[in-house]
Amino acid sequence: MPTHPPSIRARRSAMSLVHQPRRRQDWNGLSSAEILALNPPGKTAPQVVLAILIDLFNKQHTARHKEVSFKTRQERANFLRRFYRDLKHKAGFATLPDPRNLGQRHIQAMVALWQQEKLAPATIQTYLSFLRALAQWLGKPGLVRKPHHYGLQREEYERHEAAERDKSWSARQVDIDGMIEKIVTCDPHVGAALRLMRALGIRRKEAIMFRPHQCVVPFEATGFPPEKRKAEWYVQIRAGSKGGRQRFIALDTPQRLAAIDHARLVAATRDAHIGHPAHTLKQALRRFDYVMDKFGITKKQLGVTAHGLRHEVLIHQFEALTGTAAPVRGGTKPPAEIDRMARQEVAELAGHGRKRASSAYLGGTAAARGRKA
Repeated sequence: MPTHPPSIRARRSAMSLVHQPRRRQDWNGLSSAEILALNPPGKTAPQVVLAILIDLFNKQHTARHKEVSFKTRQERANFLRRFYRDLKHKAGFATLPDPRNLGQRHIQAMVALWQQEKLAPATIQTYLSFLRALAQWLGKPGLVRKPHHYGLQREEYERHEAAERDKSWSARQVDIDGMIEKIVTCDPHVGAALRLMRALGIRRKEAIMFRPHQCVVPFEATGFPPEKRKAEWYVQIRAGSKGGRQRFIALDTPQRLAAIDHARLVAATRDAHIGHPAHTLKQALRRFDYVMDKFGITKKQLGVTAHGLRHEVLIHQFEALTGTAAPVRGGTKPPAEIDRMARQEVAELAGHGRKRASSAYLGGTAAARGRKA
């Protein structure tokens, strides 16, 4: 399966399905501190300063040296803008503080407002994490206190990520391959995306943005040590992934190779992605969701979503590695070392950095279920 690196022109082209963050030209050569110094408190509107902070820092993760997903950036930016509007219109602060002068009284007033509006504690915890990011941008990491300081109980806001039910298509007795073939006939682009999800366990957005002629690379391009070699060719996943994190998936089964061959027939040109060439990313995602609804692939109709194909692949991977059913399917726990190895591999296949993220697909470990009980 030969492949060639994309041309410089192809890499630089502003394709409709690729995010291209831009830095303002008048900031060229200036550090973040210098940019903020040009907008001193009292002389620049607080909302303008907030917009500058979002432009400068919003893509950064609060705890790790990496970028956050585009979804997180959008949600965080929307919340911070709304937070400032609500300070004035709901919390009663006649004079809005410059973000650099945000104080504990502003945060406490807003938490009290959220509690008065009966927002879920988990939602308030998310809002506090967004404010914690703002405080970190300002060099005030201790500004936002722990949730219990604002009257939230840990058992109320702590999220339990372990899957409690099997969300795969086979759990609902859906004819997976038969359904996908029907969709291929209706919409080749959506059908090709589903085939990739079915074979590789990738996300909807990753499948739509996938470029089958460019994203297949030889093992040597992965940077893996020789002992990790599983196949001659690997798929490189980056576009559409959370935070732009790159990962490689071995083309080690006939099903995966067939999905790539089919995708190359649909994306006819070398630079083409799986989404319809006339669609923007937003339109392609909307078209995908429309087709899913048309064929009943929703929780309300068949009880499954397209994301269930990802669960299908990851559960199958765990079961192939351990020889036992996944916990979410009632399986018994394999030996600890095998369980750890399998969960780590499943997490890497899914594109997660933490082993515990595998629980969202496989179900929790016996120890975790005991603590929850």
